[in-house]
Amino acid sequence: MRKITIALGIVAALLCLLIFSVNAQPKPSMKLNAGFIISKIPETKKFYTTVLQMEVAFENEFYLLLQTAGGTDQISFLLPDHESQQPLFKPAFVGKGAYLTIEVANVDEVYEKIKKMKIPVVIPIRDEPWGDRHFAIVDPNGIGIDIVTHTPPTR
Repeated sequence: MRKITIALGIVAALLCLLIFSVNAQPKPSMKLNAGFIISKIPETKKFYTTVLQMEVAFENEFYLLLQTAGGTDQISFLLPDHESQQPLFKPAFVGKGAYLTIEVANVDEVYEKIKKMKIPVVIPIRDEPWGDRHFAIVDPNGIGIDIVTHTPPTR
């Protein structure tokens, strides 16, 4: 009986070590949060929360931080020329030369949903030879949004 108790104790200790090691994974040393200085905070909030189902992580009168479900990815928006900000963070984005890529499990499903919402599609859904199936829309600030599902390359 004593051998069984010792064996069960060892098994329990090993299970505790396994559970601890799985839960004690180190956090990444870096997290990216893209930010844009824009004047259309209310329109941007509505677009990203209704069209893309992002959640508000934080907001105040001059700043909006949005996140994907689960909070793994974030994007922020800041009013231009705000007195609380340093000069680097005052000039407004001029609406060209920026895009976001959002990877989804089923791009065709998202495409149909976007069309039903009557959101203008600027690049219709298509397959690329390097292995993407995607389409693109534009947010209220002129930021291109490429919505993609990775597929095997055709070349």
